[in-house]
Amino acid sequence: MSRSNSPSPRDIEEGDKRNVASDSGEETAVSFTAPAEKEGAASEPPVWVNDAPDGGTRAWLCVLGAWCTSFCSFGWLNSIGAFQEYYETGPLRDYSASTISWIPSLQIFFMMAMGPIVGKIYDSYGPRPLLIGGTFLHVFGLMMASISKTYYQFLLSQGVCSAIGVSMVFQPGINTIVTWFHLKRGAAYGILSTGSSIGGIIFPIMITRLIRQVGYGWAMRSGAFMILGLLIIANFTVTSRHPPKPRPLSKEQMSKPLRERGFLILLAGMFTLSLGVFVPINYLQIQGLQAGMRPELAQYLIAILNAASLFGRLLSGLLADKVGKYNVFITATGTAGIFTLGLWIPAKGDPSIIAYAVLYGFFSGAYVSLMGALVAQISPLPEIGYRTGLVFLTCSISGLIANPIAGQILDNTSGHWNGLKAFAGAVLLGGTAIMIVCRLSFTGMHLKKIF
Repeated sequence: MSRSNSPSPRDIEEGDKRNVASDSGEETAVSFTAPAEKEGAASEPPVWVNDAPDGGTRAWLCVLGAWCTSFCSFGWLNSIGAFQEYYETGPLRDYSASTISWIPSLQIFFMMAMGPIVGKIYDSYGPRPLLIGGTFLHVFGLMMASISKTYYQFLLSQGVCSAIGVSMVFQPGINTIVTWFHLKRGAAYGILSTGSSIGGIIFPIMITRLIRQVGYGWAMRSGAFMILGLLIIANFTVTSRHPPKPRPLSKEQMSKPLRERGFLILLAGMFTLSLGVFVPINYLQIQGLQAGMRPELAQYLIAILNAASLFGRLLSGLLADKVGKYNVFITATGTAGIFTLGLWIPAKGDPSIIAYAVLYGFFSGAYVSLMGALVAQISPLPEIGYRTGLVFLTCSISGLIANPIAGQILDNTSGHWNGLKAFAGAVLLGGTAIMIVCRLSFTGMHLKKIF
């Protein structure tokens, strides 16, 4: 029986060294070491020391391809506010806001809930089959949405088919970065995550204007053709430096992350944060219109938010390598929660709403840019795909219920927005508090430690 790639307790105590194939086909060393622990001290995360090149043509081409997957996945998801407005005022105007919000909520759910399955396929077969299948499903779902007329058709095409395709393209992009970058991993994640911000700038403006000029059908088809072109690039450039090794996933391997205290706390923190992080993206444009903002200006709110997020994601990635990934993430999400409670709740006029869009976009950017890096920091390299998938599965549950909860709060308060805003801000701060506990579980009370 072959030995598993996962470290055993003996490996953790004594260290483990294995050989993996490099991009040239040669065997290169990947070593596992564990920091010495003192009795009663906080547990340190496992450290996989690898020889990732941290650069080179193939490495940066992989970042380019991952950027394209980010543009077509989270970038598309960041435009859900434009669709919420169109559906509420157009073909689904007879449905409540909470009912319509199930469409973007299902997008978030399937995009993330497929995580463990996609992660296992990635660990066993690499990124290629996922990218090919995901490209087809994402584009096909959007094409079907372009000819949809009824609620269930929009739900199945955009909320299910396209979302499953998205889940198959964005996770390989995130996972392959780990094999190419080590010391510059935060910067690489920050660069690839700007794709979702730029997509979140382009898609809302593009879709909103095309709906008015050529109709919803051709607006969706235009977006689908753009996505197809970018994903073709991703299919040729996103590669893993280590060849896949198909192997069965035992119950022991499946349950191992769930027996690690630090990883469980990470799951709890990401679950709570995901309850609030998408609410402003989904409802800010509608709230601006109801506050009296001109439609010509309100249509740009999501684009403004994502433009600010572009700089937040890039900066958080660059700072993460110097200050610590968890330190930057906690600071950013906590500040986003503070601005949600302190600025969005009292915001009534155009200047304050726009200011909130900018500040929230900037600080919430770390949620996307550093999610994969947080998992990689506390996980063994051969299990990155599966463990990242577990985090996305957890986020999918809260992503599924967040917008319907927010919509129900809005319906129950007769269209008054303070309850919805308070809900978003409270769960953002609650999730940040749990992430602080996660950090402390690894570092102890060493508050100045780079982690």
